[in-house]
Amino acid sequence: MKKPQRDSGESARRLSRRAMLLGTVQLGIVGVLGWRMQSMQVEQADQFRLLAEENRINIRLIPPARGLIFDRNGLPLAENEQNYRVVMVREDAGDVEETLQRLTQLVDIPQDTLDRAVEEMNRRSPFVPVTIADRLKWEDVAKININAPALPGITAEVGLSRHYALGEDIAHVVGYVGPVSDYDLSRIDDQDPLLQIPKFQIGKTGVENKLEHSLRGAAGTKRIEVNALGRVMRELDRQEGTPGKDIQLTLDARLQAYAQARMDGESAGAVVIDLEDGDLRAIASAPAFNPNLFVRGISVKDWTDLNENIYRPLAAKAAQGTYPPGSTFKMVTALAALEEGVISPEETVYCPGHTDVADIRFHCWKRAGHGNINFHESLKQSCDCYYYEICQRVGIDKIAEMARKLGLGAKHDLPISAVASGLAPDKAWKREVRGEDWRIGDTVNASIGQGYVLTSPLQLAIMTARIATGRIVTPRLVKSIDGIEEPTGLGESLGLNENILRRMRQSMNDVSNHRRGTAYRSRIIADGMRMAGKTGTSQVRRITAEERARGVTRNADLPWERRDHALFVSFAPVENPRFAVAVVVEHGGGGSTAAAPIARDIMLQALYDGDPPLEAYPSADRDRIAEQQERINARLASVKQAQDRA
Repeated sequence: MKKPQRDSGESARRLSRRAMLLGTVQLGIVGVLGWRMQSMQVEQADQFRLLAEENRINIRLIPPARGLIFDRNGLPLAENEQNYRVVMVREDAGDVEETLQRLTQLVDIPQDTLDRAVEEMNRRSPFVPVTIADRLKWEDVAKININAPALPGITAEVGLSRHYALGEDIAHVVGYVGPVSDYDLSRIDDQDPLLQIPKFQIGKTGVENKLEHSLRGAAGTKRIEVNALGRVMRELDRQEGTPGKDIQLTLDARLQAYAQARMDGESAGAVVIDLEDGDLRAIASAPAFNPNLFVRGISVKDWTDLNENIYRPLAAKAAQGTYPPGSTFKMVTALAALEEGVISPEETVYCPGHTDVADIRFHCWKRAGHGNINFHESLKQSCDCYYYEICQRVGIDKIAEMARKLGLGAKHDLPISAVASGLAPDKAWKREVRGEDWRIGDTVNASIGQGYVLTSPLQLAIMTARIATGRIVTPRLVKSIDGIEEPTGLGESLGLNENILRRMRQSMNDVSNHRRGTAYRSRIIADGMRMAGKTGTSQVRRITAEERARGVTRNADLPWERRDHALFVSFAPVENPRFAVAVVVEHGGGGSTAAAPIARDIMLQALYDGDPPLEAYPSADRDRIAEQQERINARLASVKQAQDRA
């Protein structure tokens, strides 16, 4: 039966309204979806792209293994040891405080350590891993790995940390590493991304600092996949970095340790130079410090103890300390006068015990005087008046020129901290620095190593090496880098008159080996091992008339810090020089009593490459030396153990 036309029209109208309503709804849904897609793809595209990538793949730096440092015999001086640590990536951790709380329920971490780590994270980019704690036990690492799902952003790692097995013995030369700081970043122009890794270790002092770029190496990278919670799912690939270069020094670790032990109880510096190639066999400063204290950041107490010690253990006295050279400078004055021909070696000068210059009386150390004395006797007996006279004939400019030729007043290029340049003053220097004219009294003071003259033990050793060889010996501390030998330090001829140098060496020989020589008590008596030398005593301050009235007439009567410095320079064997040694003992009193015995003992250790026979010493010293060797060898046990491990 056919529907009426009116019913058909009504049905059509209903269908049309429903279609329009459905179309409107569909159009609205599509519009909302389109708007959301536009917002996500255009307005929030960068944010979602970053979230997607970082939730899926992270790229992290792999710190390279730091290069090792060895002595000349292959004994390790600076090593890398395994270090278990836990790190956190802030953007992967979610709630940092909650995650750290869970971590502390597994591993005992001091609150101040956590506070520093949180502070570090807030200062760094959110994707940079920050070390929460290190030096963990393996049991702690296992707990962290087992509970990894509950510790988003937390990873246990095995890293490397610096260790100095010989500790104090090599502290001033090798130096130490420490965590990179904001101060480090502010003072060095280095764009290496490794420096942005918190607690990344860089060289702070010594060879560690000066050869930082060679020792550091280059970073590697690894790509890791993480889930939405920040848990590491797998490592996708890895590119290992380039390890740092190994450095071999010219130091003899055993001789270095012996020098440190021999100066125990003193504030002193000692240097040993090999005359065949300029190698520094030892460059020791006492007292020293334990460089391992600085590797992870030194405590306030340890830092205070080191800074308040009047013997200044942080100071590298052998290269950094500068002192008036005293009578060791007389060789410079004599060489200048003899080379200029203003006096001959045989000509005598009368010493009545004093010399008057421009209404000022300059005393000789021997108040009764030496009488008529020539060059040879003046050096052997260390007469002051002889040098008061000849310095006025040659003048300060020629003396300063000779000093610089012998290596004084110059900063030698060595990869250690704070190498001092010392001072070999002349007329131009005083006008430029002091704004005053040079006076004849300044020359008289300088002639015996007082006044403005300043030298370091390193410079005195170089001076002695050049006198002993007649060549421009240059100190060398780095023997090789990654097996590639560095140039030696045996230079060209000094250009000085060999006859004059020969007389100088003979006079130095008599200083140590003639009964009237000032260092006779510290001689070497072994055949073929005799030592030539020169004592020195540099005045820190004069004893005033008021002090003399109170009975203070000797150095021993003064407080330690007001006593004279003691110095001694030497080379041996006399017939065929092999080593030069310089020793300075701060406030030690006389060079013959404080510095010469130390230099003699160090020299014998170098000549014999170990403990010398007691027969090399004067008979009166042998019992004391035997006891001393036993005591020092007990201290050197750590070196022996390190040699056995190597």
